[in-house]
Amino acid sequence: MSSLGRIRSLDGVRGIAAVVVMLYHTSLIARPHLSDETWAWLTQSPLKLLFVGTESVLVFFVLSGVVVALPALRDGFSWATYYPHRVLRLYLPVIASLLVAAALILLVPRDPSTVAEGSWLHDAQATSVSLESFFSEASLFRVTYDINNVLWSLRWELVFSLLLPIFVIVASILRKHALWLGFACAALSIVGRMVAIDALVYLPVFMMGSLIAVRLHDIVEWGNRPHRQSTWLALSMTAAIFMVASWLARPVFESGSIGNLALWGLSGAGAGIIMVLAVAWPAFKRLLEVRPVQWLGKVSFSLYLVHAPILGTLGFLFGDSLWMLTGVVGIPVSIIAAALFFRFVESPSQHLSRNLGTWSGRTVAKVTASTAS
Repeated sequence: MSSLGRIRSLDGVRGIAAVVVMLYHTSLIARPHLSDETWAWLTQSPLKLLFVGTESVLVFFVLSGVVVALPALRDGFSWATYYPHRVLRLYLPVIASLLVAAALILLVPRDPSTVAEGSWLHDAQATSVSLESFFSEASLFRVTYDINNVLWSLRWELVFSLLLPIFVIVASILRKHALWLGFACAALSIVGRMVAIDALVYLPVFMMGSLIAVRLHDIVEWGNRPHRQSTWLALSMTAAIFMVASWLARPVFESGSIGNLALWGLSGAGAGIIMVLAVAWPAFKRLLEVRPVQWLGKVSFSLYLVHAPILGTLGFLFGDSLWMLTGVVGIPVSIIAAALFFRFVESPSQHLSRNLGTWSGRTVAKVTASTAS
């Protein structure tokens, strides 16, 4: 795996996905003040790809399946190094983002009566913070989060990270059948949506990423072969349709119906195809490797963690009727805040978690060697 080096296109995918999630949350602030016709025009057309938020989180999950599993496939990998590094790498930025969110809630009063009932601002944004609620969300053991709404996905990142040995072993043993296992994962994710079992929705998506990791060389080599442009266009169209299928079909299948849920489940497969394209399609790779997209990829985790508290705060400050002002101010402010958060929180936490992981691995290795002797 080391011969491939860092796959920069994956950073680009991460950056675009983070921006799409931010645009999605902006659209949720606007939703109560848009007519049903306008909302249908935005969401039941290809425009939905610009803010296909919940589905884009699945792209993060596939991506984690790839980049977290890859080191575990290399010679010399140490689980004693991995676990402290990975857990600290997740928790430090999460806790810092909660501190930022709590500070914003305390600084800018939030009156739920000033926003539309049933809206994202009303139902998914905390109006107060207690020590109990803070530490509850910081644990990542909760199902729902409202101090920092996006942390629900970090809960699943933690679960996957802790269960990584199982994913790596299964993907490695069945690597020759990776394509068929990928189809099975896509089917399980669809079933998970239909029966409302989150673990069945999300864990197979992480497995798709692990399967891509064990076959990465083969996928890259396949992408380097001569292909008709129609092959890439067909795959990209399939991925796009899978990501928004449940929205495009709403005139036929109402939201929450079995048909709609089944189509929603296709977004897991769509995320998997996007990841294959990101490492295999030369034209797509070049797009993902341009400097602005790479910069977004560098700060993407920070952007993901800080944008929801900022948009929520501005939504209450301006009032949700001024949703456009919230977007015009909130999006650039979120990007600037992400750059600062990366500089002063995420980057130092990376170094600290890496150093702790290295120390842990060396300590365990010394203890094991001394015990063996």
